[in-house]
Amino acid sequence: MPDLAREVRLREADASARALGVKLQVFEARGPEDFSGVFSNMSKARADALVVWPTPLFQLERRRLSDLAAEHRLPAVFPFKNYVEAGGLMSYGPNPPDFTRRAAIYVGKILKGTKPSDLPVEQPTKFELVINLKTAKALGIIVPASLLARADEVIE
Repeated sequence: MPDLAREVRLREADASARALGVKLQVFEARGPEDFSGVFSNMSKARADALVVWPTPLFQLERRRLSDLAAEHRLPAVFPFKNYVEAGGLMSYGPNPPDFTRRAAIYVGKILKGTKPSDLPVEQPTKFELVINLKTAKALGIIVPASLLARADEVIE
């Protein structure tokens, strides 16, 4: 992630954490070889939960991240459903099929002659919440019925 984008994301995360009355602790893994040490450091720092940001590395290593979170008894929120399918606790993020469809519409417009610079920049508009109840049970977490009712998908 470029440094500017990283700094903006960290500032926003810190502001959100303060608004919720929780302390933000940042742990960074630059490669798969860092994962075990980072999770160990999170345990030593007594982290209560984990939020995983979307990166290509984390996407490729989603099963290992889910396994390490479970091993260290860290409730973890991931950016996409496939992390939850790999054993993660929950995900909240843009719906990949929706933004892929929207990208295809852009490609179609470009192929029909629209200049890319004439197309507006779009943000995702469809988000999904996915909860893995098997993982919640293994962590001793009771997911409130109100949250389950809001979930787009519950994996049991």
